[in-house]
Amino acid sequence: MRGAVLVAVAATIGNMLQGWDNATIAGAVFYIKREFSLETQPTLEGLIVAMSLIGATLITTFSGPVSDSVGRRPMIIASSVLYFLGGIVMFWSPNVYVLLIARLIDGFGVGLAVTLVPLYISETAPSEIRGLLNTLPQFTGCVGMFFAYCMVFGMSLLDAPSWRLMLGVLSIPSVVYFALAAFFLPESPRWLASKGRMEEAKHVLQRLRGREDVSGEMVLLVEGLGTGADTTIEEYIIEPDNEIAGDPDHVEKDKIKLYGAGQGQSLVAKAVRGQSMLGVMSRTGSMAVRSASMMDPMVTLFGSVHEKLPEMGSMLFSHTGSMLNVPEQPVNDQWDEENLHREGDHHYSDASGGESDDNESNPISRRGSILSPSGADMTAGDAVHASALVSQSVLHVENLPGQHPVGAAMTQRPKSAKGGPSWSDLLEPGVKHALIVGVGIQILQQFSGINGVMYYTPQILDQAGVGILLSDLGISSESASFLISGLTTLLMIPSIAVAMRLMDIAGRRFLLLGTLPVLLASLVLLVLANTINLGSVLHAIISTVCVIVYFCFFVMGFGPIPNILCSEIFPTRVRGLCIAITALTFWFGDILVTYSLPVMLNSVGLSGVFGCYAFVCAIAWIFVYMKVPETKGMPLEVITEFFAVGAKQSDMST
Repeated sequence: MRGAVLVAVAATIGNMLQGWDNATIAGAVFYIKREFSLETQPTLEGLIVAMSLIGATLITTFSGPVSDSVGRRPMIIASSVLYFLGGIVMFWSPNVYVLLIARLIDGFGVGLAVTLVPLYISETAPSEIRGLLNTLPQFTGCVGMFFAYCMVFGMSLLDAPSWRLMLGVLSIPSVVYFALAAFFLPESPRWLASKGRMEEAKHVLQRLRGREDVSGEMVLLVEGLGTGADTTIEEYIIEPDNEIAGDPDHVEKDKIKLYGAGQGQSLVAKAVRGQSMLGVMSRTGSMAVRSASMMDPMVTLFGSVHEKLPEMGSMLFSHTGSMLNVPEQPVNDQWDEENLHREGDHHYSDASGGESDDNESNPISRRGSILSPSGADMTAGDAVHASALVSQSVLHVENLPGQHPVGAAMTQRPKSAKGGPSWSDLLEPGVKHALIVGVGIQILQQFSGINGVMYYTPQILDQAGVGILLSDLGISSESASFLISGLTTLLMIPSIAVAMRLMDIAGRRFLLLGTLPVLLASLVLLVLANTINLGSVLHAIISTVCVIVYFCFFVMGFGPIPNILCSEIFPTRVRGLCIAITALTFWFGDILVTYSLPVMLNSVGLSGVFGCYAFVCAIAWIFVYMKVPETKGMPLEVITEFFAVGAKQSDMST
């Protein structure tokens, strides 16, 4: 696991450079306007800032499909090279037109980093800390912004601040980024599996997890190569093997036999005929959300997994090796899957901890969400009611010798790895449903105004009169706005640390629903502060506090979570393609908000701008409540299968 953390930290240097770039252009634009006399040309001023976003949008149009073809790592390396070239050209820029070209090149690097780093982290991180690691891009981005604002503030105190130096410094850390990307980062194991390079995928997983036996996760990777269209939910009763050992019918068919190494005891899972309890809950609503009749059935399906329902005594596991959870027990916590006999089909799994290459049993990897009481004990005579995700296995096991074919099968090139992503895959119900969630949350994030406010924070605070707060210290209004922006960014860093801690505990959905009302309240206060005459000092204090609160709560929820969700909810087969679609939505919204903000400030003022953003935040809360599921702690493959099952339930309910 230590390897996965180090890889994630190295990859997120690209996001640190994005934060650095955002802060330096916010400060440098003051001096660019003076040198090129742009005070009366707000459109050109906005274009200088937005040109980076245009570059990010252009490269995003093909970055996803190209990353599906050549890999995630080469695209991250390309991002570091583009950052370097952009910094060099910005440092040299003799006129505004060369500066626009430099900003375009820089935008290419930003686009690749912002699009691919969350995807890369999701595909390399263990599911139990995936949310934490995927919050690192937001954290390192804020760290980059803080140091950049410190630099801009220091340079603003000089007699002749150089905006070229402010922007050109970017090329120095980009060299470090290139070295780490080229010589330290491995390729994504899920991408390697999608190309049939199973041995390479296994070696990468061993390095990332710090252990030799990764057979269970290898099965996950292979089983996740489809789009989940054939996934269903079935019910099972899990009992000690001696309960039904004398029944030949159960021995020969409709059973999964689980055994513990050296324990002398085994379990058997018997199929329960009839309608799935979890499927019923996804349509009728779980106990906590049964009254929310308008809520998407997919959301209630995910929610029912994360709720503890002691009276139902249920847990979740999967035939595909996606999930197998048993309550914590001091004795019987080492279970592996011996065989699975199904009528007419071949379903094999490793249950996230199956046979290693030497056919030794190993503890299962504890991932997923337990619905049964956490303190439940499976002793003689006890039984556990479990729900299982079931899909047709893609492992080549039919012609492999031996009693335990999974270890050999997982190194074979799966049939689903022979073809690349297809546009027709986007029409699968689960993929379509995931795209609605991904595109919707990206649109709402951008139109909540964060990037527009962030790019122009110095000017916004300057108009709010923050210079008054620091005038007694002899600091100019411009320098004061840079200082306030740096302090604001500094306060955002512990807020992101809190989000990192809560992301895999409270969950993505909880953080969104909890932080969006705070964003709405801070924006409403900004509207009132800019509408009512409160006096210059009180107006400056309220505006500054509200902007700080807005930023701090944004980075706890609406900042990192849209990218985290988009990197989790799509199948491996089409993940790059779908990420490109959602990233394009992100960049188009970013361009529109950033480019229009100077015009909006001149036309409707700060109160009108923040009023629009407040309305969007209210819409966003409703969307999250109705459409966005909870994905914490679930392997990527299980999330995509749940989307497939949930989409079917949604279609049935309409």
